[in-house]
Amino acid sequence: MAITGVLRPGHVSIRVLELEPAVKHYVDTIGLQEMARDTAADGSPRVFLKGWDESDHHSVVLREADESGMDYMGWKVDSEATLEKLSADVQASGLATGMGWIEAGEHPKTGKRFRFTIPTGHVMELYAHREVTGCATGYENPDPWPDGLKGMAPRSFDHCLLYGDDLDGTYQLFTDVLGFGLSEKVVADGGKLMIGVFLSCSNKAHDVAFIRQPVKNKLHHVSFLLDNWGEVLKAADIISKRRVSLDIGPTRHGITRGETVYFFDPSGNRNEVFAGGYTWYPDRPVITWTDDQLGTGIFYHDRKLNDKFLSVFT
Repeated sequence: MAITGVLRPGHVSIRVLELEPAVKHYVDTIGLQEMARDTAADGSPRVFLKGWDESDHHSVVLREADESGMDYMGWKVDSEATLEKLSADVQASGLATGMGWIEAGEHPKTGKRFRFTIPTGHVMELYAHREVTGCATGYENPDPWPDGLKGMAPRSFDHCLLYGDDLDGTYQLFTDVLGFGLSEKVVADGGKLMIGVFLSCSNKAHDVAFIRQPVKNKLHHVSFLLDNWGEVLKAADIISKRRVSLDIGPTRHGITRGETVYFFDPSGNRNEVFAGGYTWYPDRPVITWTDDQLGTGIFYHDRKLNDKFLSVFT
C-alpha cells in the first residue's frame, strides 16, 4: 500500500505541572531523548523529545502549565501540496472550528502548521516539514538498536486515545476529510450507537482512538512503541523499581491485540507502552466489539472493566 496524505502521528504536546520532574520521567523512566528547549508564545517553558528510532527532530512536547492534559496532536503529511489541500478540505467541511496557520519555526526545525479544533474539542495540526535529524542507529549498516538507552527505551511515539462528546462528527472528519480508515469500533444499544473508534492513517491497528464521553478535549493516554512482550514486562519492572504510579498491567488488549502497561507521569497524565497489534489494510473488515464484551476488549486477560481506567483522564 502506498501511504499518502496523512502519513503518521507527528507530535503530541503534553501539559505538565512542573517541567523538570516531567523531563526526568520522560527521559530517565520512559527513555525519550531531549532534543531542544524553548519558551512558548505565552511564556511557558517547553522541552522537545523523541524516541531513539524516530528520524524527525521531535515527536513529544512538554509544556509547563497550570493544568495537565494535551494541548494538541500533530500529523505529518506527505507534501506541502497535500498540506494546502487538506487544510482547505478541513475548512470546507464545516466540521472544524478554531482554524488557522502557525508560522514555520514555532516548533524548532518545523515548517508551518495548520491548526484546527475537531468536534470532540481536541486541537489537531497538520504539517509537511520537520528537519530529519536521524535515528540513534543511523541509516548505513545499522545495528538493531543503539547503545546507551535509558529506561523503557521506546522506539517512537505511537498513538493517543482521546475522550470527547461529538464522536460522530470527529469520526466523519477523520474518515471523510483526512482519509483515515476504521480498524475497530465499539458499539452499544444493539449496534445503533458507536461509542469508540480506532482509526489508522497507515497500516497499524490504530494511530488514534476516540471514546464517546460527555466531556470535551480530554486525554486518556499517550502511548509509546516497544518491540515485544518482553519489553513490556521490563517496563513494568521499571515502573515498580522507580516507584512510578502504576495504572494497570502488564496485560493484553482484545481491541488491537496490543500488549500493554499503563502508568502516570508526575502530573497525572496517563502513559502507555505498547507492543504487538496487527497489520491493517483498507480492505480489512472492521472489527466490532459490543459493549457487553468491553471488559474483554480492553483487558483480555481478566475480562473485567476497571472503573479507574475508564474514569481517570486529564
